[in-house]
Amino acid sequence: MESITGSKNNEKKSLFNLGVREKTILSILAFGFFFIAILIWGSFIKADNLYVDLPNKFQTPSLSHLFGTDWVGRDMLTRTIKGLSLSMKIGLLATLTSTIIAIILGIIGPTFGRRVDAVVTWFIDLVLSVPHTLVVILISIAMGGGLKGIVVGVAATHWTSLTRVIRVEVMQIMESDYTKISKNFGKSNWYIAKEHILPHVIPQIIVNAVLIFPHAILHEASVTFLGFGLPPHEPAIGVILSESMKYLTSGYWWLAFFPGLSLILVSMMVDKIGKNIEQLINPKTAYK
Repeated sequence: MESITGSKNNEKKSLFNLGVREKTILSILAFGFFFIAILIWGSFIKADNLYVDLPNKFQTPSLSHLFGTDWVGRDMLTRTIKGLSLSMKIGLLATLTSTIIAIILGIIGPTFGRRVDAVVTWFIDLVLSVPHTLVVILISIAMGGGLKGIVVGVAATHWTSLTRVIRVEVMQIMESDYTKISKNFGKSNWYIAKEHILPHVIPQIIVNAVLIFPHAILHEASVTFLGFGLPPHEPAIGVILSESMKYLTSGYWWLAFFPGLSLILVSMMVDKIGKNIEQLINPKTAYK
């Protein structure tokens, strides 16, 4: 009987004491479900759903309006979901673009000689020497603002960290024996980059691309909040937060609290996934 009881207790403990792998899988599934649900829900929200209802303006959070209503009676839950889905789409597009730039520059630098590597390093230092927010604002203004301007601005400023990581990995691979053997056999730089380098840097690319995403959506929201991003008629989180500043001193706290909290939760969730994936690919913590 004691052995049976002991085995049951061990099973219960094993269910609650999850390892890094299990936690990572659960967090990815949870965020994936949340992410897809927000995108689908936001896609079905049209302009007609954000109708003006002046008799119900400034309603406090309740069962009928979970996030309350704004200064013209619009449901804040509907506006938050629409704005969050828009920020996620921008974050995805900017992250994908930044990752492609980082892969190209990070690989061609050490692979194609010292001169090319020096140019890539100089370009990285140039972008890092100016604050991201300022660069995003300047690019957005130069491109006339809107969705195109904010995506290009965010994408053009978030590739530097990943490029540095890839560049260091590539430099180590270029000094390995199998790479030198490939060169001795007359293989081209393109062949070495495709066959030897890219497969080895894929884990680093995945981790850093995941970590870029929260930075991208936060920069988009901050620039839009300052008035240099998406136009005011777009239901973006930055627009909602900017508009709510006029009414916070009057006690209408829910206008900024729920949209801001939702944006922070998404960023923290993605950041946690990225750190868990990093633990999985680290040999020291992979089997904990």
